[in-house]
Amino acid sequence: MRDITWQKSSFSSGGDAANCLEIAATQGALRLRESDEPGTVIETTGTGLAALIRHLRHR
Repeated sequence: MRDITWQKSSFSSGGDAANCLEIAATQGALRLRESDEPGTVIETTGTGLAALIRHLRHR
């Protein structure tokens, strides 16, 4: 498996804090994980992530 480059959310605490949302783009999918649980990864599409963000904004 190739290395995945994870990017932290701009809303995360600075440095290596454990309360960070990270995202990685892979072939045909987006992967999300929480930095304190790096082994737990949610895979979605751009459309699915956009729907989640819209839902969370309207709560």
